[in-house]
Amino acid sequence: MKFEDSQYVESVHYKIEMPFGNFYLLDKFFISELNEGVHFDWEMIKNIMEEVVDFYGENTKIGYISNRVNSYSMDPQNWIAVQNKYNMFVAGAIIYYNNMTFMNSSLEKKFASISVKRCLSLEEAIGWILGLKELN
Repeated sequence: MKFEDSQYVESVHYKIEMPFGNFYLLDKFFISELNEGVHFDWEMIKNIMEEVVDFYGENTKIGYISNRVNSYSMDPQNWIAVQNKYNMFVAGAIIYYNNMTFMNSSLEKKFASISVKRCLSLEEAIGWILGLKELN
């Protein structure tokens, strides 16, 4: 389910629309929905993270949810690079919709230095993120 079709869309404080996807910034986390076929590279990540840091501030702690409604690729080592450069994520959730996305998220989870949960729905991912003691 796309985020904009969910009950949570009214909680968005800021939406970032990029040629490669949409990003939704909420109180304690943000959600990404990348476009079909995109290779989400380091330059794209830096572009998004500049806006994320501007919105939340440099010394904040937030969660991240990747809503994988479309198929795309990324270098799993970017999880390490993002955490090293920005150090603002306490945890991440990856919502998968098929076996291929589950396998990709399992590989990415191995590279992440933060806790990463694979979820079957937006509700599960948001509930998990909001339940983290680091964000409360």
